[in-house]
Amino acid sequence: MDTASAPTGPAAAGELTSEECWERLARHELGRLAYRLVDEVHLVPINYVVDDGALLFRTAAGGKLLAAALHSEVALEIDWHDTSSAWSVVARGRLRRLDEREEHRLDAEVRQSWLEGPTYDVVELRPTVVTGRSFRLRSRPAELADAD
Repeated sequence: MDTASAPTGPAAAGELTSEECWERLARHELGRLAYRLVDEVHLVPINYVVDDGALLFRTAAGGKLLAAALHSEVALEIDWHDTSSAWSVVARGRLRRLDEREEHRLDAEVRQSWLEGPTYDVVELRPTVVTGRSFRLRSRPAELADAD
């Protein structure tokens, strides 16, 4: 699975290429979106799809839509791990609400938010920076691993 790109050799961490970051973003659909409104930082889970260099998601009225109206700077993070390796990808950019003519960009299979209730607005995060790191995890003693 994703272990093929885990760092090997003496280095325990390594940088992912832009292509590796986008591959991971495309394979996954759940991330955490961080955005600032006035003097408060918000961190919320979202389900998203990748569309031609952008991340799209649905939302209802509230903080994310306000952040899009303000073209707020945001960061979206996804990550993964198993017992021997892990990786993390962060996409940074600004949000904007898509107008009705553009909403077709959100794939029909994932047109709805995972949450119940109306989510009529489609928001785009077009990253200006996408970075990622992969990690080789230190072995844990069996008694600690069993406690999880």
